[in-house]
Amino acid sequence: MKALLALSRLIDAMNERLSYVANWLVLLSCLISAGNAFSRYAFSLSSNAWLEIQWYMFAAMVMLGTSYTLKRNEHVRVDIIFSNLSTRRQIGVDIFGAVLFLLPATLIMAYLSWPIFHNSWAENEVSTNAGGLIRWPVKIFIPLGFALLSLQGISELIKRIAMLTGHMEAKLHYERPLQ
Repeated sequence: MKALLALSRLIDAMNERLSYVANWLVLLSCLISAGNAFSRYAFSLSSNAWLEIQWYMFAAMVMLGTSYTLKRNEHVRVDIIFSNLSTRRQIGVDIFGAVLFLLPATLIMAYLSWPIFHNSWAENEVSTNAGGLIRWPVKIFIPLGFALLSLQGISELIKRIAMLTGHMEAKLHYERPLQ
């Protein structure tokens, strides 16, 4: 179990670092958006490339941020049921959900999205918009994001099993969203 928990910490640390990249992309995207709006209205200069790069950054933010969201236990769940369960049952629900839903779905998505990226890269696909960008750089985030989410799912599964077996303190902080 010690080796698995070490692997879990490694995965957590990697996704933590990638979350900083996602955070910086938010700022960069906002700056590009503001700069593009300024140049369009002040100088009548604009390019579809500026709009597309924002779309690319948004895709990267989402795909890099999902694994960090899972790590922080801030993903969507059915609050009305989950919050009324004991800690042990919450752990059981998390294990059940990871094994039967999360990991199969993310692994399948990573596998199925790889050819989409690969074909785009091999053909050097370019946006059909005037001034558009090459497409493969954004498409790599699909299999990458699902692979990272799969790894984080494995990390969370390891931690939940460690909690059940007493190798780790059961800390399942979950903040119910304000409504």
